[in-house]
Amino acid sequence: MAKKKPLILVTNDDGITAPGIRALIEVMNTLGDVCVVAPDSPQSGMGHAITINDTLYCDTVKVREKEPQQEYSSSGTPVDCVKLAVNEILKRKPDLCVSGVNHGSNSSINVIYSGTMSAAVEAGTLGIPSIGFSLLDYSLEADFEPTKKFIKTIAEETLKNGLPKGVVLNVNIPKLPASKLKGIKVCRQANAHWEEQFDKRVNPLGREYYWLTGEFVNEDKGEDTDEWALANGFVSVVPVQFDLTAHHAIQDLNTWKLS
Repeated sequence: MAKKKPLILVTNDDGITAPGIRALIEVMNTLGDVCVVAPDSPQSGMGHAITINDTLYCDTVKVREKEPQQEYSSSGTPVDCVKLAVNEILKRKPDLCVSGVNHGSNSSINVIYSGTMSAAVEAGTLGIPSIGFSLLDYSLEADFEPTKKFIKTIAEETLKNGLPKGVVLNVNIPKLPASKLKGIKVCRQANAHWEEQFDKRVNPLGREYYWLTGEFVNEDKGEDTDEWALANGFVSVVPVQFDLTAHHAIQDLNTWKLS
């Protein structure tokens, strides 16, 4: 009896036609049966947003005729896409969920804003081994070819070994030629932040508006962080937990006079 192929859910936050997701689909088609459920338009920076005050649409599409996977384009957020896939579209729970490949970094503090990673985290909360992939190149003309062997290796190992309960993987890949990529490093998240600024302007009708800008500041000098790995030519893999409890703070809080 032939072994059943893994069922792989693919999603993203850049939209179903983005080059990054097309590269990810190509790799996943070598590993299993693929179903794509992704936003119909860019949803970057949506974090873990879900649609609760509007209707959700989800339509069958075919972006590239010769590719074998099922594809659905949704009006919702990346997290909506995962929920729709698991609850409405797929006949069984996926063996793996992959999100991306994001156009731009999701390392360090960026993980909490990322629609790419939130889709992976949502799948993780449902007990599905999940990975978010990002390339440190924001261009629509970004070259995803060097990412493919690393994506395949990490996805294969995840299918083979599974992940600890409550953990998903945040994978970031430097913008480098394949010959310059040194390998994969398992890391911790760097202690970094954005120093935000708002560019204040006035529209032709006289109403003020703002563009968010800012500078990324890495305060972490450790050589075991994702930022160090990326700066030194390595693919970073950070295990991310979606239990946000600050367990180390519970003992201190219990000394407060709260009752």
